[in-house]
Amino acid sequence: MYAKDIMTSPVISIGPDTHVREIAALLLKHRISGVPVVEAGRLVGFVSEGDLLHRQENGTDRSARGSWWLRLIGADGSPADYVKSHARRARDIMTRGVVTVGPDSALADVASLLEKRRIKRVVVASGGEALGIVSRANLVQAIVVMRPASGEVTPPVDGAIQGRLVAELERQPWWRRVSSNVIVSEGVVHLWGFVGSEDERAAARVAAENVPGVRSVEDHRLAYAEFPSEL
Repeated sequence: MYAKDIMTSPVISIGPDTHVREIAALLLKHRISGVPVVEAGRLVGFVSEGDLLHRQENGTDRSARGSWWLRLIGADGSPADYVKSHARRARDIMTRGVVTVGPDSALADVASLLEKRRIKRVVVASGGEALGIVSRANLVQAIVVMRPASGEVTPPVDGAIQGRLVAELERQPWWRRVSSNVIVSEGVVHLWGFVGSEDERAAARVAAENVPGVRSVEDHRLAYAEFPSEL
């Protein structure tokens, strides 16, 4: 498998001038931990929960810590900290020089990159365009769906099944594309993420069963009510 086989796609993104409050609301609404920043169709940065960790709105900025006289002489903070905690736009708080991988990157390389850089996710990009995101959770999902090597070559149909199914699901108003992911392994469709109702779960199963080559469907998605509010 490659990055393109397990990535969460399409990517929900923001612009450089998106307000911090809008970013926070977006993360909460879609239950995600970060968003790419895109300008003129090109990836220019990334805003994660960590970038919103110390904010003056809720009193978690670094200047709120320590003795008042240390804050007075500027010994407990820096200009960069001030910008991070007080800036209102994505361009001022985003992480630049985003770590990316190509869609054909091997999962072993992706895993090594996450470990080496001590990051939780990586953007899958091609030609400066963000195509998807591979997170640690996506790699764990891949472990579940992949079978031990048996020496047999898996027919190259899984990618075609995935593409056709995703295209069908994208046309449906009930498909929660931001909070769902589709992985296909040896003709078995695995659905990950969150689902709003059992009707949505059944509809996705039926859509998958109608794709030629699908052997079975395993829906691992959690109902929104089952997912803890604390990410």
